[in-house]
Amino acid sequence: MANLYDEIYKKSINDPEAFWGEIAEDCHWYKKWDKVLDDSNKPFYRWFTGGEINTCYNALDLHVDNGIGSNNALIYDSPVTGTQKKYTFLELRDETARFAGVLAEKGVKKGDRVILYMPMIPEAVIAMLACARIGAIHSVVFGGFAANELATRIDDAKPKVIVSASCGVEVKKVIPYKPLLDKAIDIAEAKPESCIIFQRDMEKADLVQDRDYDWSELMRDAVPHDCVPVKATDPLYILYTSGTTGQPKGVVRDNGGHVVALKWTMNAIYGMEQGDVYWAASDIGWVVGHSYIVYAPLFKGCTTILYEGKPVGTPDAGAFWRVISEHKVKALFTAPTAFRAIKQQDHKAEMMKGYDLSHFTHLFLAGERTDPDTLSWAENSLNVPVIDHWWQTETGWAIAANCVGIHRFEVKPGSPTKAVPGWDVQVVDPQSNPVPRGEIGAIVVKLPLPPGTLPTLWQNDERYIESYLEEFPGYYKTADAGYIDEEDYIFVMTRTDDIINVAGHRLSTGAMEEVISEHPDVAECAVMGIHDELKGQVPVGLVVLNAGVTKEKQDIVKEVVRMVRDKIGPVAAFKTATVVKRLPKTRSGKVLRGTMRSMADQKEFKTPATIDDPAILDEIRESLEEIGLGKNN
Repeated sequence: MANLYDEIYKKSINDPEAFWGEIAEDCHWYKKWDKVLDDSNKPFYRWFTGGEINTCYNALDLHVDNGIGSNNALIYDSPVTGTQKKYTFLELRDETARFAGVLAEKGVKKGDRVILYMPMIPEAVIAMLACARIGAIHSVVFGGFAANELATRIDDAKPKVIVSASCGVEVKKVIPYKPLLDKAIDIAEAKPESCIIFQRDMEKADLVQDRDYDWSELMRDAVPHDCVPVKATDPLYILYTSGTTGQPKGVVRDNGGHVVALKWTMNAIYGMEQGDVYWAASDIGWVVGHSYIVYAPLFKGCTTILYEGKPVGTPDAGAFWRVISEHKVKALFTAPTAFRAIKQQDHKAEMMKGYDLSHFTHLFLAGERTDPDTLSWAENSLNVPVIDHWWQTETGWAIAANCVGIHRFEVKPGSPTKAVPGWDVQVVDPQSNPVPRGEIGAIVVKLPLPPGTLPTLWQNDERYIESYLEEFPGYYKTADAGYIDEEDYIFVMTRTDDIINVAGHRLSTGAMEEVISEHPDVAECAVMGIHDELKGQVPVGLVVLNAGVTKEKQDIVKEVVRMVRDKIGPVAAFKTATVVKRLPKTRSGKVLRGTMRSMADQKEFKTPATIDDPAILDEIRESLEEIGLGKNN
């Protein structure tokens, strides 16, 4: 039976220019576009060529001009410092205009780059919007990132100014940023003309004379700056993502397509209306923070939450429920790993009691596969729809989702539901031929990609083609593997390099993780394929248990091995697993399976710069050695 989603999806694929042109009318333009989709220089497709727009105007000034300047735009909630602060659209507009004046006074103009090396504080959001206001290109680097990694980004972006803070605050420690910044500038060949430092109360940074300036002092004398019209195709930001060569890839986002697509997604995907409170529990250093802490909610006129804390430990596993209750959050978007952490600490959701969650309507999960067990736990605990959706740094917004603002489909555990309008998702074999429904292959997207996605990599068109377009001509390579079922539901099973070949059988480690996660004592797990002389590869599982489990570990291991054998079959050759205290992850919550695989196979590896806690790798090494793996590493 046809529904609104089917109609909208077909139009988006069959007539993308009419589809996106109509949506773009909801945004503010200084000059309307000449062409919705410019395909004159394939494969470098551009959206809304000839149009002029300003991202900051669409995020702030538009709402002030439309009479909702007194609505809350931003709520800063910091359990690690015990502070909260609210900004209306008018207040945030005025602060942003003043900091835009600061940047302009330091010589920053349209097209210049500004690196932001900031913690989760309102000044980080203000700095991002201020760059957009004057047409500068911001590049946010996760606060506390290692000096060497920051230096590579400085050399690639060549910023005129770097904006930072004296420190970040973790659960039990203060992390000084300034020594890391100074070291990065020393290492980098490209040198910024100025650094602007926000001094936090818990750590004061030493400033370098004639290079470093105090944020607050500059703001006192700042002259507010108006929005500067830019081309729709001009870059808004560069966001670096890890590259296989060790050299990070600078994902570029343009202004026009980004405003159009992200504003539309707030209702289409998330069901949000102007005035609703939306919370993306992420960090501005990641794409989720860019898209759904800073930009999309503000485009829509929603209130966005900036949370400086953790899902557990600030102070406990009830932290998320407090924020939802206190600020009347309608929808939360976070990573499955956050809910696995909460579930591990509070398996019966006892800490949810006593909080008023009556305003809360949807939980959205993305960042890593949502295993059915975590999905089920969240559904049963919250009694609201739990929506798994799938996207990437490169795409900027969801490729597949249960679009609750269009038509909410029945949830199928393990699936992010269907392709979002605008995305022509297909599953192909290595020769780019479509595979039968239900069969695992490489997930690709037919070109052109929709607005708001990456048009290229920063000053590296060749690498853009090589990384994303070369392997499957005419398609964008997601580097994820999975299948599409008979009802068009997409199942993203694993990264393509996590499809393992066991004695000629191609198997998904994600499918094995699904089975293991069903064990009542398992909080989370990871399965990786390691080298085997006889079978080519065999799977090994690492299992984290729920808090308070008293059963013998070896009994749990035997049980999960049997579960995989029963549900997937002997062909999986799943015989080895071990219990670990925790899994190594990036700061955004992705499990570092490739790193662990290299350890187990005794291959050299570089500790990823994005790792949350490098000490975890020593624990993993010991656990692997206990089961006879990685001993010579």
